[in-house]
Amino acid sequence: MTRGTGLATLLGVAGLLLTAVPAQAVTPPAAAPPADVIPGAETATPLLVDGIREAADAKASPADAARSHLAAKESRYKIADARRDLAPLGTVKHGSEETVRLQQKHHGIPVFGGQYVVRMETKGGKRVVTGTSGKYFTGLKTDTKATVSKETAERRALAATARRLGGKTLSKADAIRAKGARSAKAAALTATTGGLVVIPRGEGVLAHHVTVRGTNPSTGEPVLQQVYIDARAGYPVLQFSGIKTLTAAPNAASGGTAKAAPTGSARAAAADPGTLVTGSGVKLDSAKVDLDLYLPAANTYVMSDHSRMADTSKNTLTTWDARDRDVSEVAGAWPAGLKEFSGPGKEFGKDATESGAVDAHWAAGKVYDYYRKNHARDSLDGRGMTINSLVGVTYFGGPYVNAFWDGQKMVYGSGDEEYKPLSADLDVVGHEMTHGVVESTANLVYAGQSGALNEALADYFGNAIDTAASGVSMDDPDAGLIGEDLCRTTKPRDCAFRNLNDGASTSKNFLGVTFSADNGGVHLNSTIFSGALWDLRQDVGGQLADRIVYKALSEYMTPLDGFTDGRNAVLAAAKDLGVSAGELGAVKRSFNAHGIVPGWEDALGVDSDQLLGKVNTTGTGAQAGGGWWTTSQSNDDGSEPYSVYAGRTDGKGAPKLISPNDGRYHVYPATDGKTVVWAAYGTTSLDILSRPLAGGPIKKLYTSTTDVGGLRVENGVVVFESFGIFGDRHVGYLRPGDRTPTFVDGAGWEILTALPSIKNGKLAYAKLYPVGEEYKLGVEVSDLTTGKSALAQQLGEPQILGQTGINSTHAFWLVDENLNDEGQMAVRRSSLDGTDTVDISSESKPAALLAFDLTASDAAVTVNGAKPEVVFGNESLPKLWQLTTDGSRQERVSCNRGEQLSPAAVSGRQVVWIDGTTGWTDLVTRERPAGLCG
Repeated sequence: MTRGTGLATLLGVAGLLLTAVPAQAVTPPAAAPPADVIPGAETATPLLVDGIREAADAKASPADAARSHLAAKESRYKIADARRDLAPLGTVKHGSEETVRLQQKHHGIPVFGGQYVVRMETKGGKRVVTGTSGKYFTGLKTDTKATVSKETAERRALAATARRLGGKTLSKADAIRAKGARSAKAAALTATTGGLVVIPRGEGVLAHHVTVRGTNPSTGEPVLQQVYIDARAGYPVLQFSGIKTLTAAPNAASGGTAKAAPTGSARAAAADPGTLVTGSGVKLDSAKVDLDLYLPAANTYVMSDHSRMADTSKNTLTTWDARDRDVSEVAGAWPAGLKEFSGPGKEFGKDATESGAVDAHWAAGKVYDYYRKNHARDSLDGRGMTINSLVGVTYFGGPYVNAFWDGQKMVYGSGDEEYKPLSADLDVVGHEMTHGVVESTANLVYAGQSGALNEALADYFGNAIDTAASGVSMDDPDAGLIGEDLCRTTKPRDCAFRNLNDGASTSKNFLGVTFSADNGGVHLNSTIFSGALWDLRQDVGGQLADRIVYKALSEYMTPLDGFTDGRNAVLAAAKDLGVSAGELGAVKRSFNAHGIVPGWEDALGVDSDQLLGKVNTTGTGAQAGGGWWTTSQSNDDGSEPYSVYAGRTDGKGAPKLISPNDGRYHVYPATDGKTVVWAAYGTTSLDILSRPLAGGPIKKLYTSTTDVGGLRVENGVVVFESFGIFGDRHVGYLRPGDRTPTFVDGAGWEILTALPSIKNGKLAYAKLYPVGEEYKLGVEVSDLTTGKSALAQQLGEPQILGQTGINSTHAFWLVDENLNDEGQMAVRRSSLDGTDTVDISSESKPAALLAFDLTASDAAVTVNGAKPEVVFGNESLPKLWQLTTDGSRQERVSCNRGEQLSPAAVSGRQVVWIDGTTGWTDLVTRERPAGLCG
């Protein structure tokens, strides 16, 4: 994660200056109007050029005319060869207006998020350019020859995804899945390479784009992960989920096996379109509504609307019955045998109502009509694409309280005792369908600030459609709620997913998180921007506000835009529409009120001491020992392979560069105050290396054929965890002089070990082992001097184990015995001989934590987690909680807002960790807890 957590800033393109660069004055009356230019950050190409009317080639195609303009104005745009380096993506015509989108290429390779837009107007046989906007990266110099093979990239992407999904726990199901995958010679996850891209960090990072699909080895949830593997070093430099959900709920879907959705109703493919009829049904709010239906045969009325689309013989608006389908079957896939919702008569009954089918079919038509009537848009892609809605989807056969757009269709969960089926609120349907509109226009990357912008626009238009249809006044205190009509038993404000009128601002509410948390805060931070749009709608009225925001989305925004870029786009769109000075002032006030102003990131503060700023890494953490810390760091724009640094935990002296600058990614470092060890990702190998803190040569200790992690070091003994692509995990160690590691479990398939820690020659780790026909979980402590080991006494039957920690007298670990609770874990302690086991923090409320990491000193145990009763906002993010070793006191280490990760105990109560509050990832420390942070 980097500045602002948005991908725009991750890739070094935020921090924009609102500076006007006027055209050079000439003698009237021949003066051309000055061009309003917003320069790009770390690129010579302007972010936005507006207020121009410059002649363009009227006879050429729109794309050729656009590129000719950019070439003719090379002094302004700094694009050396527009025809070579910009490939046409598409042109949208609206009356006399033309919007051309162009994809940047570097030596023929697509640039991730590199998209430039040219707006033109054609009248009376003449064409003029009226403005441009977007991201074109002029500083790219990287070579485009990959040295990492596709096969290696896929293997590394699978390992990275497996680590992200299950690397923090060991569960009973892991052994069953690992053995099953091995016997079937197929992993739970599969990878497909989609080609090379250039990630625009610094001079560019050449990467393989790999899509990982399958199921989560720990939970069985579907997975659709986009992973970018450095094509010259093999390290995952970027990864995020590809599914756009309504909420960040734990059971949100995250993907599936790709398969094309039908372009229309299965029965609609016949040459004879059948009979189109108007039927009816009752929505879940008891209102009776008309439904556009299709009658392919006698007494079979199908929820397939052939009346709205331009090509009604092929493209339809269809609602499908997915009540017998699990979310893992439908996310990113079109399940075989799925049938349209149908009935024997044109008046649909209780079954169609309670499933959410009536609501989904009616609402999809309303959303289609809104975009067609108000923005002349024919369906989600603007070209009359089929609209498919799946209703009644379950989660492992149980309730599913979420909805999502997966790139080809809308999927609505079944709801539960508290929530109606998710299609039962028009703003939810509008939200999901708007994701499809966003994907076909600005295509905002669904991560970080650009992802929050994506969510904000989906919320804004979903809410706009709902309030207009219901006639609710913008002054109604509940008008800004999303999903409020889904409540079965509670008041709207108690179950709504979000409130656009919550007053969120960057200074008070922005949460700095990594992409592993809510895809970088796409839901957590969305109401900051949607709130500004909401205020705009209140100030200038719905009709004008909707036109401004839609124009900004469809003609100005590009994939990597963040909050400040979004502000610039909305302002430019308002000017383009010729709004009054007062209305333009309202636009500015709306964004100012929510803190969306240039440089807003600089106002975020912390209560911790910085040890190393702008770490700018992903997937690697920090460790400490012997009064020293160590972590990996990239350069300011994140473009360089990671290097390992070490420094003193008291902050004195300058950090030391430990690893070589050899083009590899140096990650997962650990130190005992004498030596630093780490893993180095290379083109074909993954090495474990070491170097003395006092200086000296770097030693290669071991070359692994699998992924590794969890490195620890003490007095020359190096401990690590090995991750296999079939889900197998093994803890190994290397003594001084060893050429091959010793694995505590023998590295077979019957026993799995994970999550190691070491202190005074004693090694603690989680263990999954067979007992008869069953598997048991436990924590084992091995004495590396005597070779003896002891399993800790059990208090119950563990189902999941988390990270271990060890000090001079005790072993500590995280444990979950009740899979029916909200996922909280107890903090458990035993003596080093496995006796006297007690819980120092209960799995039951109120002391319980949703914990996933742990570190221990002789004075305290620090746990990384959150409180289960907080489901959204700052307190739902991972924080550091410190307990005394007997559990008598529990306090927050830091009150910083934002994500706190990778804690490492120093001594006493001091902890170092990676903190995301400022929008950068900084290595910070505190010597004592901050208190309760109430």
